[in-house]
Amino acid sequence: MRFKELFVKSDNNPILTPSNWPYLIDHVFNPAAAIYKNETILLVRVEDRRGFSSLSTAISKDGITNWKISPKSVLIPDPSNNEHAKGFEDPRIVWVEELREYVIACVSFRKERIDIPYGISLIGTKDFNDFRRISKPLDPENKNACLFPKRIKNKFALIHRPVREGKSYIAVSFSDDLISWEQELVLFSTRKWYWDEYKIGLACPPIETEQGWILFYHGSQGKANRLIYRVGVALLDLENLSLIRRSSEWVLGPSEIYEGGNNGIVFPCGCTVDSETKELKVYYGADDSNVCLAITNQQEVSDYLKKCPSK
Repeated sequence: MRFKELFVKSDNNPILTPSNWPYLIDHVFNPAAAIYKNETILLVRVEDRRGFSSLSTAISKDGITNWKISPKSVLIPDPSNNEHAKGFEDPRIVWVEELREYVIACVSFRKERIDIPYGISLIGTKDFNDFRRISKPLDPENKNACLFPKRIKNKFALIHRPVREGKSYIAVSFSDDLISWEQELVLFSTRKWYWDEYKIGLACPPIETEQGWILFYHGSQGKANRLIYRVGVALLDLENLSLIRRSSEWVLGPSEIYEGGNNGIVFPCGCTVDSETKELKVYYGADDSNVCLAITNQQEVSDYLKKCPSK
């Protein structure tokens, strides 16, 4: 019997390319995703010909076709907020019921020190037209961040990927007010010899299930000038976020020409879950050039995790 892949890549891939944009750009990739007014909205990283990034919206009824793209970027750096023109990168979106708004976590750059590594910005919105700056939590070098949709241990929890002494790992930090943050707690790290031995980082926002938080993450392997990016999955405890299980293998990887072939890049930042069918759509940047879609089912992911090694 032929092995069944956990993910099925859409026949419509790539679902978004630079040619879809109403203004001149270089690349589109690494989109966040949410359901807004019963439609799928992507917050897409758009890179211009300077190499600077901003965020645009793309909206679709079925989350696959007929995308309506904002006539201009909806979120660009504001120098008065200490944001450098280098821009915003790799957003993640969650709806936070307590705040009654969506919270975007994205990579940002500091106006006064573009030479220092990137950091994280938290930005709130109710309608993806008006945005409020919440904070710039945690010191650079840091990226691949997302707020949990609800408090953990009565505190806001932010998953992120710090780099310390050249080593990266997935961590979580806690806060009472989204401004001041406690020392990070390491969740898990790279693994020597494995597909995720060079770098790891959060992919999509955490998905709450009865078994725990499903966490898709990216891992890379290879040399710094040509890294292969693939996706694995882990399960975290609902209450204390400790690691329960983690896949030994990657579950989504590059293979198609539009992904850069077998040595290319798949880099998810967003997903949506159908509340009835539990169909899970994962939106990813392919080869740092376009936007693609892979589909699975939440129950199938949960069943797969039961077979993965425990902590």
